[in-house]
Amino acid sequence: MSTLPQPDNDDLVCLPYGVGHSDEGVCLLLKMGPYRILLDCGLADISQLITDERLPVCDLVLCTNAHADRARGLLALHRAFPKLPIYTSEVTSLLLPLNWLDDPEEVPQFSQALPWRRSIEFQDGLTAELFPAGNLPGAAAVLLTYTGFYQSYSVFYTGDFFLSNSRLVEGLHLDSIRHLNPDVLIIEGSYGTARHPHRRKQENTLMARIDRAIIQQQSIILPVATLGIAQELLILLRSHHLFTGRDLDIWVDGTITVACDAYLQLLPHFPPAVQNFARHQSLFWDEKVRPYVRQLTPEHLPNIHLRPCIILTDTDTDLQIYTAEHPFPWLVLFPSSLDGMTVLPATTPKITVETYLLSEHSDGAGTAQLIHNIRPKHVVFTHGSPPYLADLTGLEELQNRYHLHSPAAGTLVSLPIGDTFIQPAPPADPNYEGELTELDREINITLPNAIASDPRWHNFADTGLIEARWQGEEIVLRGVSQREVLDRQQELKLDPATHCCGNCRYQRGSRCYNSRSPLNGFKVTPDGFCPVFESN
Repeated sequence: MSTLPQPDNDDLVCLPYGVGHSDEGVCLLLKMGPYRILLDCGLADISQLITDERLPVCDLVLCTNAHADRARGLLALHRAFPKLPIYTSEVTSLLLPLNWLDDPEEVPQFSQALPWRRSIEFQDGLTAELFPAGNLPGAAAVLLTYTGFYQSYSVFYTGDFFLSNSRLVEGLHLDSIRHLNPDVLIIEGSYGTARHPHRRKQENTLMARIDRAIIQQQSIILPVATLGIAQELLILLRSHHLFTGRDLDIWVDGTITVACDAYLQLLPHFPPAVQNFARHQSLFWDEKVRPYVRQLTPEHLPNIHLRPCIILTDTDTDLQIYTAEHPFPWLVLFPSSLDGMTVLPATTPKITVETYLLSEHSDGAGTAQLIHNIRPKHVVFTHGSPPYLADLTGLEELQNRYHLHSPAAGTLVSLPIGDTFIQPAPPADPNYEGELTELDREINITLPNAIASDPRWHNFADTGLIEARWQGEEIVLRGVSQREVLDRQQELKLDPATHCCGNCRYQRGSRCYNSRSPLNGFKVTPDGFCPVFESN
């Protein structure tokens, strides 16, 4: 039974059942006039979507894409209320069943497909129009419009959006939505105010890292989600200049293979470049054109031991299936999490664990760009860690122009529409005051302990090393990651005769593994030293 407050009085209100914090999923109830629209249903438990009268809380459901955090609760909702209309794009309706591959019952085709860029009237005065949103094949942004006798409203809901083109999806075109000027914009803030390199630069960085590992006789494991990034990586590995025609085995395991087969049915919906690629060779499975891409079946498992290879597998797979008794060292690459706090397994002498960035969502600059282009009255941020969303609502350039909201699950948001803009109160000041002390050979900067309570501090202080640079008249500090320490170590030309950690046989992955050393288990720098040094 639902115990959350229900929107009964206001004409335009939003009640979040899930806002995408951590693994929560996204599910928003929007009330426009007399109608209640459920935007996405990423809840694992849908009990709160059922009223005391055993009726659904909404009149209809709009699902923006097939990712689990947007869609995992739809099947249970359909089974509870078979007559409740559920709308998606055509491609999303075909990909939705991938969320319930382990369901013992047959999953029916329960969603109704809507066309792109055509206004569809659901009820008297209530219409919706879908716009391709990037991020994932079939991902949609939705413009909802209600025209009542006394009042009219428009709400633009981005779902997961990406302004840049990826390999299999064209980005959201701002030209198609610039004229909308909705009353309310409900937008994801997955990356907060962070700025990322261009998507192509991200791809080249990742491919260069994999190329370097292969040259060093390492095999690579890429644990990824079933849908989206897995297929992007396969196309990237097959089409990137570092791997085209290369004598290399790429193995695909787990539910990713089922998703790839589903993608093969969507060829007419892909960008022209992908369709042209598919005319000359298979999109995924290929045992004739190098690099070879195959499904990893039990009988093929011994073949991964023959030479360095690349394996794409599900995120929850026990990696020992591949690494046990394998003659080559392994590089395991995890995608960076949206909240920047990826928890990684420990690096061992045989297995190196790292992360990479291959963004599927727009960064802070792209988020602000979309907001300024469509100029809404209210902006509601969802789908991001609370600190990242707080960064967005704290931006002065947004505070001065829009009513900003970043609600938690269960918090009712009233969205009054009027002619007068009243600047909302800014969020709590995120700045921390410290002191600077100038000494003969160094400068000390001290900050209050409160800064470490932010969950992002763990990543910033991970190695204990920081980098400072000038930005105009200000100095910007950032933490140096383990990956950068390793890269610098490789680039550092150490004299082989020097007794230092960079030349020690027990230094692996920037850590000391010498049980006799006082540094055992700790991160070390290449020029570090201890009394029990042994040359490598």
